Amino acid sequence: MVSSFYRTELLVGSQGLEQLRSASVAVFGIGGVGSYTVEALARTGIGRIRLVDHDSIDRTNINRQIHALEGTIGQSKVKAMARRLKEINPHIEVEPIQEFYTPETGAALIAGEFCWLVDVMDTVTAKLDIITRAMTLKLQIISAMGAGNKLDASQLRVSDLSKTSNCPLARIMRKELGKRGIRRGLPVVWSPETPLRPNEVLTHASRRQLPGSISYVPAVAGLLIASHIVNAILKQS
Repeated sequence: MVSSFYRTELLVGSQGLEQLRSASVAVFGIGGVGSYTVEALARTGIGRIRLVDHDSIDRTNINRQIHALEGTIGQSKVKAMARRLKEINPHIEVEPIQEFYTPETGAALIAGEFCWLVDVMDTVTAKLDIITRAMTLKLQIISAMGAGNKLDASQLRVSDLSKTSNCPLARIMRKELGKRGIRRGLPVVWSPETPLRPNEVLTHASRRQLPGSISYVPAVAGLLIASHIVNAILKQS
């Protein structure tokens, strides 16, 4: 039987494919960006993936999260994603952890000798903590900046945080990480596109300041993260 990763092996060679199989990645936040990141990593042949997210799938996730379907509403995001990854590659080692990342839980959640950590969490406190931990421990990490309220996926890119502009979240992260002595060396996926204003009528009705979103922007952001990680792993081989 032809391997599921035959076409990948044609591109990266047997040694490259084995390097990917031996790699391990921990992804924190299995939402719009994170779900596409782990899907791409699994389809590339990454051998071990840890999924960390406390949330369950909601109907409003269907427009942008790959595991969000009518049949998965109400299910744990990490468990639904883990089942999906096993359908893609029965041999993959998946560790779903339904837990909220906090400064108190962070040390345990990043433990496990991972090649890469992926920060696609929403809260600034969690992002600052995991990035600071990773940089202190000299662990490889990539972080996602804001993908909400944006329509032009062609403007997404990966660069050092110090090179970002016109991204409100990146501005906050530069300032807060700078206070911690971290000013460069952090790859991030981001877009210089000026964020659009959410529909004020709908926002007012929900009584929450929710960002607008569309299917393809977080998807492209997630795929760019996966591309960055895979290329880094292959270069190491």
